[in-house]
Amino acid sequence: MNKRRKILCPSILNLPVDRLREEIVELNQSDVDIFHVDIMDGSFVPSFGMSLRELELIRENTDKLIDCHLMAWNPHLHVETAARCGADIIYIHPESENCPSETLDLIHGFGRKAGLVLNPCTSLDSVKDMLPIVDYVMMMGVNPGYAGRSYLEYLDGKFARMAEIRRQYDFKLILDGGATCRVIKKLYHQYGVEGFVLGRQELFSKRVHIRNQSLYCAVSDGKMQRDSSVKIKEDIR
Repeated sequence: MNKRRKILCPSILNLPVDRLREEIVELNQSDVDIFHVDIMDGSFVPSFGMSLRELELIRENTDKLIDCHLMAWNPHLHVETAARCGADIIYIHPESENCPSETLDLIHGFGRKAGLVLNPCTSLDSVKDMLPIVDYVMMMGVNPGYAGRSYLEYLDGKFARMAEIRRQYDFKLILDGGATCRVIKKLYHQYGVEGFVLGRQELFSKRVHIRNQSLYCAVSDGKMQRDSSVKIKEDIR
């Protein structure tokens, strides 16, 4: 049985830009754990994501953790700026650097937590030697670059292998992409995944907020509350 505390990470990419500050303030009053910010260069992945200025805006309106998912070539060029703009956790893709282990050390050098992102096509063997120096591993449940995609069911085997590998390490394991109610329950209970990036599949599918009952279903195995309280952690831990 997974006894780890669930980590809820709303994806800021899904918020309306014209109401970004108000949405951050509202989410900040809920029991979310980490604000998830996607930075894309339009080359490493086909889309463009948020800017580091928006990262600063989030930092100005919350004391909660912020992660910065760098979907860009040569992310070492952006680590210092991301740290200065308020990121607490900085993720990189191993394929984006000639020497990703050096970039992970650079992230630690700026006093931030370092994370690796594994695409569906990223081999576990290719990153195994770097696992002792990471704080977070975020496994993509979809091919990256676009929001709203469905979880790739063939990745269950990969999550099962990672569950065995991580027994000897202390990093936190996060799912990004395809986090529906069903997928969250399965990965949490069967493979020990404790963190979930919440995007269009659940949190924003009908413009609901963290307090909405559809999200209670996703994170609490259906133990939904009747009131509109934003205090949900007691119900899911």
